[in-house]
Amino acid sequence: MLIKEYRIPLPMSVEEYRIAQLYMIQKKSREESQGEGSGVEILVNKPYTNGPGGNGQYTYKVYHIGNHLPGWFRAILPKSALRVEEEAWNAYPYTKTRYTCPFVEKFSLEIETRYFADCGTRDNVFDLSSTELRNRLVDLIDVVKEQIPSGEYKREEDPRVYKSQKTGRGPLTEEWLKDKSTKIMCAYKLCKVEFRYWGMQNKIERFIHDIGKS
Repeated sequence: MLIKEYRIPLPMSVEEYRIAQLYMIQKKSREESQGEGSGVEILVNKPYTNGPGGNGQYTYKVYHIGNHLPGWFRAILPKSALRVEEEAWNAYPYTKTRYTCPFVEKFSLEIETRYFADCGTRDNVFDLSSTELRNRLVDLIDVVKEQIPSGEYKREEDPRVYKSQKTGRGPLTEEWLKDKSTKIMCAYKLCKVEFRYWGMQNKIERFIHDIGKS
């Protein structure tokens, strides 16, 4: 199992991010529901108590990913390979999400997230064991300095040029994390990838982390 902790500082408050998170969930669902063989099914959506993070909302979704694959590839795969199942527990400011694929029985991706009003300086916010801490890799992602592929770049989303008309915040400088006047929160994301197939495990687990980050 490969364990990485991503720390993503953002120029907003923890409560503001909660609103942004709900918006992005809806946006992602719309994007995944375009094209033949695609879509998102919400099979369960209910509150829970005494679960991950305490009390919150549990959802179980099925993503149909056929439109993300070439037609010739879809034609040779069974239907179980064209769906990804997602279980999510939202007890904000804590969330947990688990992804599995029925076709790949020994694969799972689990993401735990905690949100704090800091710039990513806390250690072990997930109460990892000493063994897990030794195996954990930490990656601090600076949204200003992070390289974006030219094909995915959108000027209107570039924090180096964007200025919010509503809040007056932005654009951000390269030293924005040191600016005491900037409102900052951090999303701590603990990602555990497991692909238990001999000879491929390390390579595939690293590949999934790299794709997820980009």
